[in-house]
Amino acid sequence: MTPRRSDGRVRPKRTPRCSVVVRAYNEETHIARLLLGILQQTVDAVEVILVDSGSTDATLAVASRYPVRILHIDPRAFSFGRSLNLGCAAAGGEFIVVASAHVYPVYADWLERLLEPFADERVAVVYGKQRGDGTTRLSEHRLFTQWFPDVSIPRQATAFCNNANAAIRRSLWRRRPYNEELPALEDVEWATWAQSQDYFVSYQAEAEVVHVHDESPRAVFNRYRREAMALKRIRPQEHFGLSDLVRLLVAHMALDLKDALRRGIARRTWAEILWFRWMQFWGTYRGFATAGPLTGQLKQAFYYPSRQLPPPGGRRRRRPLDYSVLVQAEAPRSRPRQRVRS
Repeated sequence: MTPRRSDGRVRPKRTPRCSVVVRAYNEETHIARLLLGILQQTVDAVEVILVDSGSTDATLAVASRYPVRILHIDPRAFSFGRSLNLGCAAAGGEFIVVASAHVYPVYADWLERLLEPFADERVAVVYGKQRGDGTTRLSEHRLFTQWFPDVSIPRQATAFCNNANAAIRRSLWRRRPYNEELPALEDVEWATWAQSQDYFVSYQAEAEVVHVHDESPRAVFNRYRREAMALKRIRPQEHFGLSDLVRLLVAHMALDLKDALRRGIARRTWAEILWFRWMQFWGTYRGFATAGPLTGQLKQAFYYPSRQLPPPGGRRRRRPLDYSVLVQAEAPRSRPRQRVRS
């Protein structure tokens, strides 16, 4: 329906301040929560673009109940970078927010906080905090706390960032799209380029999402293997040998088990600690050993498989979004939306 003013004349279409690009594949369990969270945001004029890579579940049916533009990419052509470039090319916002389909914002000011650092004209990319949920394994909880601390870093020294919860300037993306050949870490590679152009990466701790990672051991292995393959191509000077594998495996298992004992949960978590850390570092080792082109066989395995930490900061005073209430309130009002093919 075309929006009209009270005098009957057509209201001019608003240019979105930001465009949220979401990559999805079989995300029927999670996608509604993210889309509901976006609808609650304090930022006005937001467009949402979903890039689907061949979902066979109800992902598209769920997404079509929301004001979302849906694009499609052939699974055979998929890479993280190519999927993002498709979404970014369709975006109209000054800033492009990139979100995984299995994250959801904790607060209604998530987008507002994520965009704040762009007041610094030399900031090219901003990424936000990630935390786990009740299904997240202890080792990954510890990784989230290590990688995404409770204190913001306005101008970060390294190119680390994460496209599960990030934003970039569209003007810079138009100068330099994401690398479509990498099997992963297209975010880090793009940030490395941005830094080479005298721009900065900013970390915004208050732009928090919950990231649901309920992965099998094979999925964990694949994730870290493809990331290691990508890192080797981005930074050819990096190495990860057997001595690194053994040293890091033993150290992280020991720290995880110590933390589990302190929390009184060692009995029920020791086995998952062992397999998660083994898959993490064995995958990394194998990725560095096979850092070649992403073949069709590797693409199938990676993307479509068979089915001491810093002290925590204080809690925000803002009330978190209550998704149990939002889902109940939204269900009766949901209406199908038109899907747009790329």
